[in-house]
Amino acid sequence: MRHWIFGLSGLVAAALALPATANAENFSLWTRSDSSTFMPKLVDAFNASQKEHHADLQIVPVNELVQKYAVATAGGTAPDALSLDLIYTPAFAAAGQLEDLTDFAKSLPYFNALSKAHISVGTYQDHIYGLPFSADGSVLIWNKKLFKQAGLDPEKGPKTWAEIRSAAEKVNALGGDIKGFYFSGSCGGCNIFTFTPLIWASGADIFSADGRQVTLDTPQMRDAIAFYQGMVRDKLVPAGAQTDTGSNFFAAFATGKIGITPSGSFAIGALATQSPDLEYGVTPLPGKDGGSSSFAGGDNFVVSKGTKKMEAVKAFLQFSYSLEGQKLLARNGSLPIRSDIGKDALEGLDSRYLIAAEAMAKGKTPYTTVFNDLFNSANGPWITMLNTAFFGTPDSIEPAIQTAQSTMQSIVDTAP
Repeated sequence: MRHWIFGLSGLVAAALALPATANAENFSLWTRSDSSTFMPKLVDAFNASQKEHHADLQIVPVNELVQKYAVATAGGTAPDALSLDLIYTPAFAAAGQLEDLTDFAKSLPYFNALSKAHISVGTYQDHIYGLPFSADGSVLIWNKKLFKQAGLDPEKGPKTWAEIRSAAEKVNALGGDIKGFYFSGSCGGCNIFTFTPLIWASGADIFSADGRQVTLDTPQMRDAIAFYQGMVRDKLVPAGAQTDTGSNFFAAFATGKIGITPSGSFAIGALATQSPDLEYGVTPLPGKDGGSSSFAGGDNFVVSKGTKKMEAVKAFLQFSYSLEGQKLLARNGSLPIRSDIGKDALEGLDSRYLIAAEAMAKGKTPYTTVFNDLFNSANGPWITMLNTAFFGTPDSIEPAIQTAQSTMQSIVDTAP
């Protein structure tokens, strides 16, 4: 979940009739453009290893993939398989557009080591339609130089909300254009990725297990919003955060002027490229009084209903799950999705990736067929609640939660 707004309009249940391709050994594969650092390399390695099968890769702009696939399934021109943002798996499964992968999945000797969050959102009515493919995890990062200047231990990241607040205050006191904390206040996707883990780690959730009941109305949600609101009120957060729709989600920390920010595992590679001299630490996102959680993001691998190339598709997925495939993915921007070989896949890489991978492995992903309407919509109920309450007064929190609870439940109730 690295890009936050996707067009899901036009997603409808439709009968699918895939045309046969000229070469039965080839299969077509789509991926979103923000997978372009690793997918071409993985496909090239797979094709070089094969005599019987061959993957034909098409990279689709990230903001176009979901709608393009919905249109293609309706028109009978869908690819054999695609790497799909995992949050959309339930919607396409509910529309009857994906192959049932249950038997294949459970035949894998390492099935129980695959990311449980990915499997969870890949499952519809007790059948598996999406299997883990690539992964991001949400983490908390801090600027070691600013921590040291503020009299804090630069090697020790915050483990509770109170520790985040205390450290942010001390960094903020350095003055000038340095601020203690940053988040993108108008980005729904950013905040489902980095704010929700605070709720999960504190013992609550935003949905029932089946995704049919919205559960925003909890003490943990009130406390988490009040936590952010307090930092905003006391000017520990730059004023520009209120209108940031995600463009500064990572860039603000990269300037070296922010003490602490919630981010994602992708920041590790991005910082190495954009700010190689920045000294920073990575730790899991904490609950109010300890514990931790993460949003398990990334892609599920799904197969279009009716494909005639299932054997080739399976071969590609098995190659991707091999140690060779997992190492290749890890070296090019994706966390491993097999916990049994995760450390081996990350061997020789920045040790902070292992912290992110371990957080992701324990993480969660909200299950709903209407994720876009609830969370990614620029005017949706989730970001409206958060923006209103984060930048409001203490008495704005309760009505914001109640309005979002009611609106989100209405959307869920009308979903398939």
